[in-house]
Amino acid sequence: MDIGNPVDFSGRAVIVTGGTKGIGAAIAGAFLSAGAQVLVCGRGEPRSLPAAGGRTAHFRATDVRDPAAAAALVEAAVARYGRLDVLVNNAGGSPDAEAATVSPRFVEKVVALNLLAPFYTAQAANRVMQSQDTGGSVINIGSVSAHAPQPGTAAYTAAKAGLLGLTRALALEWAPRVRVNHITAGPIRTGSAAAVYGPDEGAAVAGVIPMRRMAVPDDVARACLYLAGGLARYVNGADLAVHGGGEFPARFLAREREAGASFSSP
Repeated sequence: MDIGNPVDFSGRAVIVTGGTKGIGAAIAGAFLSAGAQVLVCGRGEPRSLPAAGGRTAHFRATDVRDPAAAAALVEAAVARYGRLDVLVNNAGGSPDAEAATVSPRFVEKVVALNLLAPFYTAQAANRVMQSQDTGGSVINIGSVSAHAPQPGTAAYTAAKAGLLGLTRALALEWAPRVRVNHITAGPIRTGSAAAVYGPDEGAAVAGVIPMRRMAVPDDVARACLYLAGGLARYVNGADLAVHGGGEFPARFLAREREAGASFSSP
């Protein structure tokens, strides 16, 4: 069986939403390194764009919460590259907010960014991919919050749980030409997120993860290369956990702490 180079994306076109920084920039860089042409979007143009493999990502200012803007993003990619092979719905996130007092406007914005925007962009991408002999791949970047909610994340958790359900529904409807998959991302060490994890910048968090470290953006980027490539040609509607094994159960941690065990990253 000859599968060629499973991470060669030469001649392929990729969109990464929210691809100008953090996880999105790492995903864009991974596809550029693998030979792809990449279009990234955000609401404001950054000082620098992801670059690798002798190529630099192109940028389009887009608010993907707007269905017309999401469709225009896909149209721009096709106009520039002549095709669209991979869509990575990475844009998302939310500050913590108490469910008892959070405003309706806040909830609407969180759901729009984390659930509706991926739907709108995927719809537009599917219209293109269905017409291509090679089809295409849609990858939705989700969160462990969809499986294990944390205090202060009610709207975000609901939206991310919806994204996982959306992935499975689209995988049923759009196969066999378009595969739709989901990545459950755990805590990820990025420059902007360091303060969120406390004064130790995540050391305590790393201690409760079986891999003994938080993920870095490249861990998610590598998973995207797998899901979009030939090695995953029969993978559809999957939820790929990129969370280092999750977290140790509370009773296990309590027992180990009583025994004086140390939980810290290596």
